[in-house]
Amino acid sequence: MSLIGRPVRRTEDRVLLTTGGTYVDDAVAPGALELVFVRSAAAHGRLRGVDTEAALRAPGVVAVFTAADVDLPPLPPEAGVLNQKMTTPLLAEGVVRFVGEPVAAVVATGRAEAVDAAALVEVAVEALPPLVDPDEALTDALVLHPEAGTNLVLKLGFRRPAGRAELHEGAEVVIRQRMTNQRVAPCPLEARAGQAEWGPDGLRYRAGSQAVHLWRAQLAAALGEPEDRVRVVNGDVGGAFGSKAFASREDVLLAWAARRLDRPVRWAETRSESMVAAGHGRAQRQSAELGGTRDGRIVSYALDVVQDAGAYPRIGSILPFWTRTMLTGPYRIGRARFSSASVTTTTTPVVSYRGAGQPEAVAALERMIDRYAAEIGLDPAEVRRRNLLPPESFPVTTVTRARYDNGDYLAALNRVLAEADYPALRAEQSARRARGDVCQLGVGLSTFVELTGADTRSEYASARVGKDGRVTVRSGTCPHGQGHGTAWAMLAADVLGVPVERVDVVFSDTGAVPAGGGTGGSRSLQTGGMAVREAALALVERGRDAAAAHFGAPGEAIEFVEGRFRCASGGDVGWADLAAGDALSAEATFQPSAATCPYGAHLAVVEVDVETGRVTLLRVVAVDDAGVLLNPLLAEGQVHGGLAQGAGQALVEEVRFAPDGTPLHGDLHRYAVVGAAELPSFDTVAMQTPTPVNPLGVKGLGESGAVGLPPAVQNAVVDAVRHLGVRHVDMPLTAERVWSAIRAAAES
Repeated sequence: MSLIGRPVRRTEDRVLLTTGGTYVDDAVAPGALELVFVRSAAAHGRLRGVDTEAALRAPGVVAVFTAADVDLPPLPPEAGVLNQKMTTPLLAEGVVRFVGEPVAAVVATGRAEAVDAAALVEVAVEALPPLVDPDEALTDALVLHPEAGTNLVLKLGFRRPAGRAELHEGAEVVIRQRMTNQRVAPCPLEARAGQAEWGPDGLRYRAGSQAVHLWRAQLAAALGEPEDRVRVVNGDVGGAFGSKAFASREDVLLAWAARRLDRPVRWAETRSESMVAAGHGRAQRQSAELGGTRDGRIVSYALDVVQDAGAYPRIGSILPFWTRTMLTGPYRIGRARFSSASVTTTTTPVVSYRGAGQPEAVAALERMIDRYAAEIGLDPAEVRRRNLLPPESFPVTTVTRARYDNGDYLAALNRVLAEADYPALRAEQSARRARGDVCQLGVGLSTFVELTGADTRSEYASARVGKDGRVTVRSGTCPHGQGHGTAWAMLAADVLGVPVERVDVVFSDTGAVPAGGGTGGSRSLQTGGMAVREAALALVERGRDAAAAHFGAPGEAIEFVEGRFRCASGGDVGWADLAAGDALSAEATFQPSAATCPYGAHLAVVEVDVETGRVTLLRVVAVDDAGVLLNPLLAEGQVHGGLAQGAGQALVEEVRFAPDGTPLHGDLHRYAVVGAAELPSFDTVAMQTPTPVNPLGVKGLGESGAVGLPPAVQNAVVDAVRHLGVRHVDMPLTAERVWSAIRAAAES
């Protein structure tokens, strides 16, 4: 019986729940030194001096480095289309541009000694004007990178039709709304850490990386070393959510320091450092327009985005590209416009974060659809129903050239409405409004589609049967909580006819796996998993050849059934017998032909205390279609995690800066991460529409909750207070923000 679709328990969990995993900071090379960064306390200023004398005299200190000591060039932006004149020094040189920027590095024999010495480094900064507002950054009145002559990192556009006057032609109603998709902190349980050790073969870098082969290339380029002299290895990784996709300036500096001192050097950032220096997500200001008819047909849509890039352009600067790509979502919208400008500010750089540009598109569009429904007096579910792409239209290419493989968006919407008992919810809402209850009910919807595996990079895998009959799978993916060890073992076991327990999976080591694209963008199963399957299929053919030689029969006389090779003339042989002499192995590279397009419909039910603004999330119903589910247990875990993060962004999470650029979120006392106590149990429903893009029909799933749920919660909160005159409330939907919106509506 096939393993595909069976809820196999995670093989990774026994160790994690008993003896515990082995994370970066758990592995200590003999004689390793400890590095601690001295970080800027000013958002913007001229660096007049860094006095290291007292630190150098402190007990245990081996070295203190400043920019003057570093003989490496600054790092270029992580994508070639970004403004290449805005480079990132490994340590601040001449100017500091955000609170948390590394200014010096103290290396000592112990971490406590390094921390104490770092406190002795005196940094003299002459204050310069801060630039916190991205709209202000657009004016170039104050330029943060004078060598670039502008704050503009990247500008994107899209116009169909070309003329703005034609955009809303035929629309009887045009809705306009400014909104913010707020800046958030990824907050992985394991903050960033690294250990660098040089030997005769070069650098061995222990990391918590989402893509060890990409990190190898980055570190090699930055250090001026050939890639074959750099090995990047992960242990267990305590979450990432996009924040560990690329090697950082701290990683490069750590490797440089180890080479300079000819000693292993370790580094692990504190939570406070992580909050201000590890990179943030989202950070878009959006101006949207939606045109439609009075009977609920959407005619046109436009979105203008200002993307806050932070002080240095990292991968977050390019994410409006995906916002543009997914502009029209799952709807029939024939006319659309888009523009974006990514700009630098004196704040923490923006990186990728779960969904990476696509949740921002969904949030804007779904909010506008509810605004439109309210304006024309139609139920928001009905407006969606009248505009969703029908299943017979697939495959479809949208006006922004996004190609959707397949889907039944209307079925997902109908399913979520049925599961939630939508008519009963509306009846309860009406009753509360009629009674004038203090706690009003709100119901919010979101119907969405996303691109997964959108970069269509290839992925590597190999499969090998040893003399003991155990199978070893090597994969270029880099899991950090997704359960690849279980999933890849299932795929190999299913093809090879062996128990899952007899399959060992190796990944996240450039010395053990020759190539790889890593884990991110919900690409893993549809690329890495398919590569594992292809390698296993190739191994079966190697086994068939070996069995034919064993029996002295032609290959076509050999049948492979349930892990054994049977000869037509009689007799059979298993994997252990065939590999008793020499191990059997095969390699594969899977190149996807296109992205896949998972989709879904989410519904949120909230209660809003209209006297205090307090929001209580009562219920979440999530219908998600990610094609064929390899392991429903793993799939549900991914959906649950995404929903929790999506609820967190909607309700409580926000990175904020004071006008002078001082962070107001520097630790978890001041930055609210949603926990289990704040969340209801989730009602999850799986649909399965197999994609034609890969042999198993699987799609990505890991980001759906963070994509679909935030606007559903936001729509629910606005829905709860819409009868009081409230038209919009930005995320996060804190009590203060909701109360202020109610008060403003009452006074207008």
